Amino acid sequence: MFERFSRSYYLGRLYVTPTDGDHALMHSDQHEQINEAVYATGDGVERLDAPLVMKLESQHFPVHGNENVPTNTLALPEPMLEGCDVRNPPSLREVLLARREHAERLLTWSGGWPDSGDDVRNAGT
Repeated sequence: MFERFSRSYYLGRLYVTPTDGDHALMHSDQHEQINEAVYATGDGVERLDAPLVMKLESQHFPVHGNENVPTNTLALPEPMLEGCDVRNPPSLREVLLARREHAERLLTWSGGWPDSGDDVRNAGT
């Protein structure tokens, strides 16, 4: 689903659609698989439900798993879609997934994700 793009990101294509929730979401099974492949270090027991850090256009955001989201879909809260060029959702879009090291830097610089309700700085990224 995602392939190496740069030192900081993987590139993938997902259908982007709006959601009424407060968090960006993707199917929970895919979320767990990506988490294991990209963020897990292989050292001991690790959380596989930690938020993924993705980027659409110029916005970074944490992505949580949810079994109600269709596979290969990124569901974004309406306010996040307002600044994006997403027309006629679901719209197939290129999405960047931050590599583990880059996600750590983003979280350190930002002090976590405000208003997310989660402290993702220590959530396996």
